[in-house]
Amino acid sequence: MDEPSVSPHRVTQLLVEWSHGDDSALGELTPLVYEELRRLAHHFMEGQRPDHTLQTTALVDEAYLRLADQTNPNWQNRAHFFAVAARAMRQILVNYAKSSRAQKRGGSATSSCNLNKEPASGSHRAAHSFAVHALA
Repeated sequence: MDEPSVSPHRVTQLLVEWSHGDDSALGELTPLVYEELRRLAHHFMEGQRPDHTLQTTALVDEAYLRLADQTNPNWQNRAHFFAVAARAMRQILVNYAKSSRAQKRGGSATSSCNLNKEPASGSHRAAHSFAVHALA
């Protein structure tokens, strides 16, 4: 594997600057991490079915948009950034798969329930207790 052309310390420094609100650090960081993000995306795409319609570049772009769109990023270091990027890519692939399966079934990926309908059995107290704990 090729050695990185930029030091990991520089990437970490830019991530910390970005975490402290320096948007120019994000601009400098982007070209430094893009190839590593592509390698990561390629790795995840290798595990997908051969006729997958999501391309590596689209996965990188979507993950990068999610990372760059954070209002208060708190990057600890380069490894933390790439771990979060990997998690974002996995989640994108999961959401993509759910959406594709839902379209095949003729529905949407989200399910809905009617909260105005009375429960079929059980007490209203239990339903109220669940709602209170769910909101807490």
